[in-house]
Amino acid sequence: MDNRFNIAAQIGGKATGARRARMEASPQFSGGRFRNNVPTSTGIPLSAVPRVAVAAFTGGEARRPHRPVPLAEATSGGDAQGLHLTWYGHSTALVEIEGTRVLLDPVWSDRCSPTPLAGPRRLHQPPVALRDLPPIDAVVISHDHYDHLDMPSIQTLADLQTTMFVVPLGIGAHLERWGVPESRITELDWHESTRVAGVELVATPARHFSGRGLTRDETLWASWVINGPTRKVFYSGDTGYFPGFAEIGEAYGPFDATLVQVGAYGNDWSDIHMVPEDGVATHVDVRGGLMVPVHWATFDLAPHHWSEPAERAWREAKARDVRLAIPRPGQRIDVDSPPEIDAWWQQVA
Repeated sequence: MDNRFNIAAQIGGKATGARRARMEASPQFSGGRFRNNVPTSTGIPLSAVPRVAVAAFTGGEARRPHRPVPLAEATSGGDAQGLHLTWYGHSTALVEIEGTRVLLDPVWSDRCSPTPLAGPRRLHQPPVALRDLPPIDAVVISHDHYDHLDMPSIQTLADLQTTMFVVPLGIGAHLERWGVPESRITELDWHESTRVAGVELVATPARHFSGRGLTRDETLWASWVINGPTRKVFYSGDTGYFPGFAEIGEAYGPFDATLVQVGAYGNDWSDIHMVPEDGVATHVDVRGGLMVPVHWATFDLAPHHWSEPAERAWREAKARDVRLAIPRPGQRIDVDSPPEIDAWWQQVA
């Protein structure tokens, strides 16, 4: 059977043995599941269900681009020296930092779903094929939702590359179920770190949740610090705004660049997905230099207009004097010499 159609395989694995024991020893684990370190609502209140349902089935045209999203011809630029960021769409991005390549949350599938027959479908194609990526030193995963942890992409990368997979606690069970050797998986709790190809990767707190089936919070979620010899990048993962970002900035900052979630938000789930203004505040809190907004443009996951995350992030960045780059998918950004914002999304919204 084609594993894309195998829902049981897509849901992933369950932690057992030493992996389970390590999870249960985590300060984040209590009562059989992982928990945020601030009070967090991960569900939609019953009173809001009718309103959310109406929003989900109306206004669809505004939630999609009216013209093809302009893709840049993705390139690795030869070597990985300096500090370059390439956003491929949604939260998938390549960080090239002082000779090391780190790929964040790779999702190349047509749908972010346990089946290719249903679920949110891509609004633009990947700007580069998986087989055409340059050599990747580490694949970093923020959490196990389908729009961040994509089984076919993981399996293809494991086959084509010799990369290490660096993930929050528990997610290694999914990867092993999908055929990734245990020797190529590193699982981290918050504030734990590992080194890959001369770069330190630190799992840091986020305010979110996890789950690929009917159960939730059996694996951990994280933001990430990517710490090179002299340069630093912060990736927020999916998260609600919370005081932990200022603590991350104090402990690990300042950062040369940040990739921050600004899309797929709603009034009824503000604890787990930031609005764009919160994304800019997060960038400021962690003491970021250049901000690149992510988690927008590729999948229709919320009732806001397709271009709204970029517009609001741009407006707030100008108000707070934050350096911002909003690249086309596939566009490689030199953090030290970012391009001027050309509002390309306005032409297709």
